[in-house]
Amino acid sequence: MNFKIALLMIALCVAGTVAQTVTVTPKKVTYRRQKPQDEYKKTFTVTYPKIKAATPALSQKIERAISYESVLDLRLNDELTKDQWLEEADFEVKYNKNGILCIQLSMDGSAAYPDGTTKVVCADTRLGVRARPADVFTNLTGLTAMVRRAQEKEKREAIPRIKKDEPDIDQPEQLFGDKHFMQKDLDGFEVGDKGVTFHYDYEFIHATRALEPDGTFFFTWAQLRPYIKKGGLLTRVAR
Repeated sequence: MNFKIALLMIALCVAGTVAQTVTVTPKKVTYRRQKPQDEYKKTFTVTYPKIKAATPALSQKIERAISYESVLDLRLNDELTKDQWLEEADFEVKYNKNGILCIQLSMDGSAAYPDGTTKVVCADTRLGVRARPADVFTNLTGLTAMVRRAQEKEKREAIPRIKKDEPDIDQPEQLFGDKHFMQKDLDGFEVGDKGVTFHYDYEFIHATRALEPDGTFFFTWAQLRPYIKKGGLLTRVAR
């Protein structure tokens, strides 16, 4: 009897571990525009993250939560007809453990100039919903202030570098203008084994895009402990 109970407990532990992750498979689709505005606008590609979770319904919920449509506002029909900006959309899995899936979605295209946009999105793979800052953090005002301090340090360190690399720019501090980390920017958080990284896009104009700082701010679990929401998704990994 004891042996059977031990086997059952092992089986349950294995099943629980499997449930902590999902399988993510890339599916690349090439779309062809019927009336391309230019020769190079004939086609564009989208690589979709296809999810296999515990059930088909849960898989579909997760896919919707992390879709290009919901995260990056991709409008496929518009891209096929009037907009014609997109050239490629792709993803990269950043974290897939402990019931949390974080994926970096990116889109690249061109209008007057080549451009792109990137964002990290995290989902609760047990519920199939997107994890928002208010779901996993507390004291969002205090957390925003902490990240902003790190950003201000990055900006201060970037200005001398810009002056050295681009002496023709008289006042490089003006490039940053009103670029301040705000509470809404907490949405682009990325979970890792050792802590959380917050991302910020300075959105410099095309001519100065190469001068942008990284805009990535990492904090350890120890630093984040006062801001982790009790009973939230991150309590499973924060240590």
